[in-house]
Amino acid sequence: MTQRTGAAALARRVATGATAVLAAGTLLTGCTGKDGESAAPSPSPDPKTTLLAAVPDEKDPAFRFTGIDATGTVTGAVDPAGKGWELVQKDAKAGFTTTTSRRVIDQRFWMKVDFSDAGELSDLLKLPEGWMEFDQSKLEEPEVYQGADVGNTAVIIRAADAVRQQADGSYTGTVDLTGGPEVADAVDGVDVAVLADTAKAIPFTAVIGPDGNLASLTLDIPAAGQQKALEYVVKYHDFGTVPGIAAPTGADVEAAPASAYELLNG
Repeated sequence: MTQRTGAAALARRVATGATAVLAAGTLLTGCTGKDGESAAPSPSPDPKTTLLAAVPDEKDPAFRFTGIDATGTVTGAVDPAGKGWELVQKDAKAGFTTTTSRRVIDQRFWMKVDFSDAGELSDLLKLPEGWMEFDQSKLEEPEVYQGADVGNTAVIIRAADAVRQQADGSYTGTVDLTGGPEVADAVDGVDVAVLADTAKAIPFTAVIGPDGNLASLTLDIPAAGQQKALEYVVKYHDFGTVPGIAAPTGADVEAAPASAYELLNG
């Protein structure tokens, strides 16, 4: 996923602040939006506008997210009020499991790497086992809080066409991944050039939860060339039940060593 979170990219914020409708298929006829304000009556709300209004924004409480793309699965939490996010990515391709945890609060960034069943790699790479805090000025791609929509859903929805609400309350349409570099970057790990003309109409399905927030967005990326078919999935859930993101403290935190900067800067 992309919003430049290094190896596990996840976060770019381009959301709108309109009022959302409930996913149960009800129209904006006196219902309450996700911000708790009464929505203006409308006989036929635009489905694309409705989806954009449901994208998480800075007025939302802390929530969890799950992202699945060509690079694997990422889980985490976002705290809009505290300008923080945390994500965890596991990679088992190397014969052992590497768990990378990243935490950002505004302009501060920490990372922790755990090599399950291969602890000697920490010594080999000269990495501490606890949290490492980084000097952002030394990173080629600084890790900073950029907004609540860590899965780039607003960028994707803005590039959507033929958006329709289905009988079950879900929304469908197609997305033009050739609509600019921002759109192509939103789907990390997908070679848009290989998709050729197919990239101009990638099918998607989106669901708005009962709370008026975007619950899921799924892009069905077809196989092309050496690129396998895959689903790009973003899920936002547990709004208001997640504690705020706090800075790591105590003896478990130390300044990142030079080897950690080399790892991130490639």
